[in-house]
Amino acid sequence: MTELLTPALAGTVAGLGVAMPMGAMSVLLLQEAMRDRRTAVAAAAGIAAVDLGYAALATALGPWVASHVAPVEAWIRLAAAAILLAIAAHGLRGAAREPGPAAPDPTAPHPTAPDPGPAAGRGTRHRGGRARAFARYVGLTAVNPTTALYFAALTTAQAATLHTAASATAFLTGVAAASLLWQQTLVAVGSLAGRKVPARVRVWTFRLGYGLVAAYAVKIALPLP
Repeated sequence: MTELLTPALAGTVAGLGVAMPMGAMSVLLLQEAMRDRRTAVAAAAGIAAVDLGYAALATALGPWVASHVAPVEAWIRLAAAAILLAIAAHGLRGAAREPGPAAPDPTAPHPTAPDPGPAAGRGTRHRGGRARAFARYVGLTAVNPTTALYFAALTTAQAATLHTAASATAFLTGVAAASLLWQQTLVAVGSLAGRKVPARVRVWTFRLGYGLVAAYAVKIALPLP
């Protein structure tokens, strides 16, 4: 059981590291939750599905790559750690510049506006069906190359610990659970508090998320070649 706990925890940290920094997708998800919670739940599932898909692809290919370059395995770990540190540094540098408030969505009703009535609700549900929201957010998330690069570096460097189907499954379960939990937390925040999240809160999510990435980079770099 302990053999599966380690990759599961590693996957959880990896999932949080890629999901927590509040970028454009997080803002869009908050706005979606402000309009319709059920649609936002489907959108959050779409984001988590892409994280899981990239992690699964990288987990399948990482051990194969590592097995063909075993003599320089330590240097591969060091290169992967450097990539992760570069991702973390870029994100933390962006977090140092406090983001401004999210631009208002012209299609969203004003918070103080009266209830538009059931007819408008039916129209909103028609335009923003859950299946379409899921597909839309899958597409928007999939075009971000940083997520693919992140998991490729991570799983290649950890090929030795993900060499069995059970350990790989535990890792992917951790990634999926952590990503989905974070995205659904954003949905809950958006539906309760509205689309505006304080800039200071967004900055701290960047710091925590990319801090996890940096810590992971140090972990896989050791021992040094």
